[in-house]
Amino acid sequence: MNTMQTVRAVDDTPPAPVSFRAAVLFWLKLGFISFGGPAGQIAIMHQELVERRRWLSERRFLHALNYCMVLPGPEAQQLATYIGWLMHRSWGGIVAGALFVLPSLLILIGLSWVYIAFGDVPLVAGLFYGIKPAVTAIVLQAAHRIGSRALKNNVLWGIAGASFVAIFALNVPFPAIVLGATLIGYVGGRVAPRYFAAGGGHGKAGEGFGRALIDDDTPTPAHARFAWSRLLGVFAIGAALWIVPMGLLTAGLGWDHTLTQMGWFFTKAALLTFGGAYAVLPYVYQGAVGHYGWLTPTQMIDGLALGETTPGPLIMVVAFAGFVGGYVKAFYGPESLFLAGAVAACLVTWFTFLPSFLFILAGGPLVESTHGEIRLTAPLTAITAAVVGVVLNLALFFGYHVLWPEGLDGRFDAVSALIALGAAVALLRFKAGVIPVIAACAVIGLALSLFR
Repeated sequence: MNTMQTVRAVDDTPPAPVSFRAAVLFWLKLGFISFGGPAGQIAIMHQELVERRRWLSERRFLHALNYCMVLPGPEAQQLATYIGWLMHRSWGGIVAGALFVLPSLLILIGLSWVYIAFGDVPLVAGLFYGIKPAVTAIVLQAAHRIGSRALKNNVLWGIAGASFVAIFALNVPFPAIVLGATLIGYVGGRVAPRYFAAGGGHGKAGEGFGRALIDDDTPTPAHARFAWSRLLGVFAIGAALWIVPMGLLTAGLGWDHTLTQMGWFFTKAALLTFGGAYAVLPYVYQGAVGHYGWLTPTQMIDGLALGETTPGPLIMVVAFAGFVGGYVKAFYGPESLFLAGAVAACLVTWFTFLPSFLFILAGGPLVESTHGEIRLTAPLTAITAAVVGVVLNLALFFGYHVLWPEGLDGRFDAVSALIALGAAVALLRFKAGVIPVIAACAVIGLALSLFR
């Protein structure tokens, strides 16, 4: 009995304040281990920040996630930016968001160079063969994990089911699903608010994880409170960070130059596409492949495979597209192909992610002012439920392409199915970590490629 009381007392004690240096080290680590696409990355952040470190409560985590889900751009990177901003002001958010992207950018520049300069590498192909089924299992596990915490009643389950049917069977665009869920939550929050309580299960979360540094009842810090002067300042700085480089490109290279067009095209991609990386990919494919000819369809598919199997947001495939486009266009001459590709990849990344930082730094104070008001949080709760159905559809999308690589009329890849099943059992039944599962499946894929 005394032991149980001691454990409960420890659980009810908030963790010590987190220094900026400690936070930077964590965000750097996250940048290197954030595999599994947005769902897997969100699951990693939940496990690390809510369950293990208790930097913030589950309800505050889900409230921030709901906001990030409705924004155009990579929701996992935006969530990291939001949490970093909430804990350590604007620089905390900038560092968290940048470190979420930087390792992936450096890795993709290196892999893109190997890919375009040296062609197909059997070793890499073998690794990919094992990793793709693992990624399918990771997304499925993330759908289960998020759903088990967000779907607290039959109404939310119904929204998730309707979302899945809409996107899987009816091919309804993701923005329309978000809009529908928003309307349902808006009406439901007034008609039946008990079904749309944000988080839905704080009591259970508290018993499982203990009090958090930023808990449900923790007052909003001063820097996170809304002020018109702060909002206007963020917009002014953001506008300058876009106008200055875009103006220099246009004035120095001309509007039709590859780098200028990349900056303009990927700005539109960042602003006009909702639903995460898989919503933006068709737009990028149409523009980068079909309109501009920066890379071929086969190269785009290979770039997606690289993006799926490297840390960071999947939308980082745009860095691959930029690198290949710059390398092929050779605008610095045939002796500087790598430089052209690297500059293009960095420029594309800048214009793609700049809006994400602005959305968080500008909108964060408004979101923080609503985390206790059911009429304002109910639409976001409904959106989270809808996203569970979308993530489940994503898992099936992966499974289809992994298990039937040549289409349903082609052969069924039984080996990939066994790898995916093993990864799912390890994740769901034995609670194995994401990184060990990916590493084990990569080794299996490599071994199979060597003995074929």
